[in-house]
Amino acid sequence: MTHSTSSHSKGLSAAIRTVSAAVTLSLLALPGAAMAEKVLRIGMTAADIPRTLGQPDQGFEGNRFTGIPMYDALTQWDLSKSNGPSLLIPDLATEWKVDDKNKTEWTFKLRPGVKFHDGSPFNADAVVWNVNKVLDKTAKQFDPSQVGVTASRMPTLRSAKKIDDMTVQLVTSEPDSFLPYNVSNLFMASPTQWEKKYAAVPASVIDPAERSKQAWVAFAADASGTGPFKMTRFVPRERLELAKNPAYWDNKRVPKIDKVVMLPMPEANARTAALLSGQVDWIEAPAPDAIAQIKSRGFDVYANAQPHMWPWQLSFAPNSPWLDKRVRQAANLCVNRAGLKTLLGGYMAEAKGIVEAGNPWWGNPAFTIKYDPAAARKLMTEAGYSAAKPVKVKVQVSASGSGQMQPLPMNEYVQQNLKECFFDVDFDVVEWNTLFTNWRIGAKDASAHGANAINVSFAAMDPFFAMVRFVSTKTQPPVSNNWGYFGNAEFDKLIETARTSFGEKERDAALAKLHARIVEEAPFVLIAHDVGPRAISRKVKGVVQPQSWFIDIATMSID
Repeated sequence: MTHSTSSHSKGLSAAIRTVSAAVTLSLLALPGAAMAEKVLRIGMTAADIPRTLGQPDQGFEGNRFTGIPMYDALTQWDLSKSNGPSLLIPDLATEWKVDDKNKTEWTFKLRPGVKFHDGSPFNADAVVWNVNKVLDKTAKQFDPSQVGVTASRMPTLRSAKKIDDMTVQLVTSEPDSFLPYNVSNLFMASPTQWEKKYAAVPASVIDPAERSKQAWVAFAADASGTGPFKMTRFVPRERLELAKNPAYWDNKRVPKIDKVVMLPMPEANARTAALLSGQVDWIEAPAPDAIAQIKSRGFDVYANAQPHMWPWQLSFAPNSPWLDKRVRQAANLCVNRAGLKTLLGGYMAEAKGIVEAGNPWWGNPAFTIKYDPAAARKLMTEAGYSAAKPVKVKVQVSASGSGQMQPLPMNEYVQQNLKECFFDVDFDVVEWNTLFTNWRIGAKDASAHGANAINVSFAAMDPFFAMVRFVSTKTQPPVSNNWGYFGNAEFDKLIETARTSFGEKERDAALAKLHARIVEEAPFVLIAHDVGPRAISRKVKGVVQPQSWFIDIATMSID
């Protein structure tokens, strides 16, 4: 794997020529009426359109582009401001409360008058149906393909029960104060639309699981949610077209843009070329060495602090070189994050923890993450390594993907850093969605290809997403994302305290202790926080870049 600034620059003009031809042909397929419509075209980092059936894949780029625009969940993130943290707010639920005596039972009051895109009503029956699609293997609509990206994000949810049309009870396996955060990932698909697709499956298909699978495939091509945009055209690996939903329930988010066209563009130069040649209006993660050119051509580049981590997550499987804490801490001391920030044109923040100092979960770590290669080499010498006897490590990485920033040049940069501290680093490069799937399967599985570290970026906006899923013994594969099989009784106790603390102050205190211990024990090489750079045409108005992985297209307009 090689990278240099000059190679990016040389590739850009060629990419412009290639992309101009390819994307122009693609865009010519738009109906003639589109010329009069307000159309927004987006170049995504994904290699394929994220799944459209209500539980997106492709990491949180899926939530960003095929989740939030087309669907709603019981709770959502406030994406309306850029000058403060994005907080959890009501969505299809107007309020929720845990039972005072039985802390495993939650009551959610639902928003009245909401309709799915097919005209059917949203109600408690729809919530129960959507919970069962991923949790109840006996349910007709159960879909194994949606379980991995959903159940792993709400591991304690066990069941849903209708109380009345506008009230539903959710039950967890243990007291879990994180549940309202977790259910923001469960998007509500239309049971009525799915039943239509199920009924249309040929009668010759008699196996219930196969009938369900075919119904979901058909639903994905003609989806129905409750969101501000409706699906109008879907071509896998090529394009997704959405039209505004003028009947959307939230007047503040009824779209002003008529149509959104989403195009997969996994290579940074190709995305940049598509923007500069006028083929798209918006790109995620522009090539860093093209930022100046992008700005000089009249485009705006948006960036903001995000609850985000770009790490190497380490394996604790038998014989892993990372079992020695000295090796783990040495790697954290050997990364020149300031130099990496320069490579990225300034579009990153240096990581000293999973959250940043000043966060209520920061705590007081006894180990300080910084660039100190001399200290790193001392630790490696103590661990028995040297320039003549380096430790061999293998990292599974992707070439692109949601929140992956610029993974190939970044990983090569870290590789060169670590070489100075007696690390011999090799990479296994796989497609982003494959990497994301492998992340849940775990380091002991054949899918790891012998890797003892994995580079998957992740959101850190709530306690479960930021910390718990990586260090709890209850979240080891295949339950959630403890890929490396990290386990520590002290950590489990702190997690239990946080989960069962329904008062914010007590919960934050437990989480602060947990975060400090994570920094000290170093189950990650913590490298960077993303700032979510995206380049957008100035004809797109009302762009709010929140402190979030997500962004709200519904409130934007276009000249």
